[in-house]
Amino acid sequence: MTRLSFRSVFVSDVHLGLADCQAVYLLDFLRSMQCERLYLVGDIVDLENMAKRPFWHASHSAVVAEILAIAARGTKVTYIPGNHDAELRRLAGQRIAGIEFALDAVHVGADGRRYRVSHGDEYDSSTATPAWLLRLGDVLQGFICATNRRCNALLRRFGLRYRPLSIMIKRRIATAWRFIQGFETRVAEHARANGFDGHICGHIHYAHMHDHDGVLYLNDGDWVEHCTTLVEHRDGALELLHWTEQRLTLAHRAADIPASIALPVAA
Repeated sequence: MTRLSFRSVFVSDVHLGLADCQAVYLLDFLRSMQCERLYLVGDIVDLENMAKRPFWHASHSAVVAEILAIAARGTKVTYIPGNHDAELRRLAGQRIAGIEFALDAVHVGADGRRYRVSHGDEYDSSTATPAWLLRLGDVLQGFICATNRRCNALLRRFGLRYRPLSIMIKRRIATAWRFIQGFETRVAEHARANGFDGHICGHIHYAHMHDHDGVLYLNDGDWVEHCTTLVEHRDGALELLHWTEQRLTLAHRAADIPASIALPVAA
């Protein structure tokens, strides 16, 4: 089987150990591609949920095995823990089974653009977001995930493809939409202040690619609701993919071509 070839792949918010995890779709993606760099951008294993409601499916084990196999084949794998697997942050600086653990990373694209990579939970701290809004967000997130799971189970019974219904729900809940927009603004402003060309994160389960006056906000989404991943092509171009029975390009950003090698404009 010919695999899709990428320079870098960014995956976050898989939530292995959660009943809502769409591990089968992720496994299909991982087995369909090869890359030089794989970033696991937090909440890969939902240790927080497993402490409350233990759950584990065979497909979750298969995802872990595939990630280890990818590392064994020579791909550089970096695991940046998030808030649901925060206990793994104590492993920062260590390399285990070919996987490097870090609190964050700086990714330099093939076209020279510099991106900070982090899970993103640092941008919804109590100093930026009221505690009551964070609690409300948790409740809404649980409701949305449950609705998404049940509706898609019904769709499968009728032989219909997976639909990320939660995108429509989040857009229609004013509080959720304001939180998403505020989060995006804070991330982009922080990247600008620290001299980065962009920031790659996850955390809020809303895949998006947006240019904030020259600074790229890149959210690779999740594998609970939307089944999305961010990939970098060999020339530095970025693509946001949705991967289920129907595989779609949600957004694309061309590589920055230096002026010295830019193609001449036709007369």
